Amino acid sequence: MNWVHETPPARHTPTLPGAPSHAATGHDAYQVTPGSWDWSFISGTKAHAPELPPFDPRVWENHDSVLIGVVVLGALYLWAVGPRRRKKGWAPKFPTGRAVTFFSGVAVTVNALNGPLHDLSDNYQFSAHMVQHLLLTQLMAPLLILGLPVWLVRATLARPSLQRAGRFWGSPLVGGGAFIAAIVLWHLMPFYDLMMRNHNVHIACHVLFMVTAVMAWWSVCSPLPEAGRASEPVQMLYLFLLGIPMQIVAAVITLADQVLYPWYATAPRVGGLSPIADQQLGGLYMWVPGGFALWVAITAVWLVWARKNEPGRGRRKGDSTPAGEAAGDDEPPLTLPQIS
Repeated sequence: MNWVHETPPARHTPTLPGAPSHAATGHDAYQVTPGSWDWSFISGTKAHAPELPPFDPRVWENHDSVLIGVVVLGALYLWAVGPRRRKKGWAPKFPTGRAVTFFSGVAVTVNALNGPLHDLSDNYQFSAHMVQHLLLTQLMAPLLILGLPVWLVRATLARPSLQRAGRFWGSPLVGGGAFIAAIVLWHLMPFYDLMMRNHNVHIACHVLFMVTAVMAWWSVCSPLPEAGRASEPVQMLYLFLLGIPMQIVAAVITLADQVLYPWYATAPRVGGLSPIADQQLGGLYMWVPGGFALWVAITAVWLVWARKNEPGRGRRKGDSTPAGEAAGDDEPPLTLPQIS
């Protein structure tokens, strides 16, 4: 097992024959890969992709920043649902199911940002990079939110100002808009090129994707309406609209007849995929599995809505509090978290 603290320095590699040249002028030592943009004015930006050995899936590399982040996040969660819960009397027992869900999201983060997938996506394959992004934005984010007990969210957002902040930043317009803007911006060719050639920018982009993904999923997965959970009809419409810009980006990438992202073009081929075939596969991952995940969520919300409106379910007559919450247990209203 190798421990990686920073990416190795770039070394010269052959360029892609026939690619359009955008070489920098006035920088003899900084000849950018043909098809790339000159970002030399940003410190730490590589001129070209590093020289690489053939990909070895048996190598597992850990990144300190990822491990520190998930350890801190997990420790805060265990403190909140353990000692803090007991001290404040928030709930009588440890939320085992919620904790399993939350730490499943943490596990997705660790495996997406370390190991073979991270190495493959950083250096060898655009398609692997799209898989990594889908894991972070469409699996990790909802799992983390679904892992929050209703009483923890209620206690955390006890102040009206915090409730307003949750409703604003997690609203479909703001949260969904920020997520879509991040996805579209960083898949534009110049900015994707910068992301791949500057390690610090790449880390910042991953953090941005994860934060905006949590914002985007908040109105669907939040356990409390007062914390920003939308009604089920709004959730279904929102999830449908959320997928449209992503599908457009995926279609443009899939149907392109030239290599849009030259970073991977000189890397050793993996699985016999040419650069253009790898790019098309990455676009298809965004298009099909990415769209399918949202339709799964829409179906789950519809089932919750139908179940909630069955005779005899929902709120007690003359009571504005759902029965589970009135009993003091860890059962939120009938929402997506309840059937996850």
